[in-house]
Amino acid sequence: MAEEITIEIFNHLVQLAALELSNEESEYLRQQLNNQLKAIHELEAIPLDAHTPIAAHGLPYTPEITPPIRGDEWAPYPAPDEILTQAPETDESYFVVPEIPHTELE
Repeated sequence: MAEEITIEIFNHLVQLAALELSNEESEYLRQQLNNQLKAIHELEAIPLDAHTPIAAHGLPYTPEITPPIRGDEWAPYPAPDEILTQAPETDESYFVVPEIPHTELE
């Protein structure tokens, strides 16, 4: 594997995400991410010829076994007030969410 997520890069990402992790959590998560990155590199290394379809797999999707595409139809929820009563704060049928402080990226 030519590249991996170094401690410096990981710490920078943790800072950008405003996460609070212990040293053990950080190292565990960094190792897990590097394992995922390694798996991606292994998949990239599989040789494919130019005639391999993008989504080739073992089960062909023929028109006979493929269900028809479902229409995109809007259907309102029957009881929106029921959902709104569960929110800590609402304003005229809208959820009120706290503002999340942020800093400008350089």
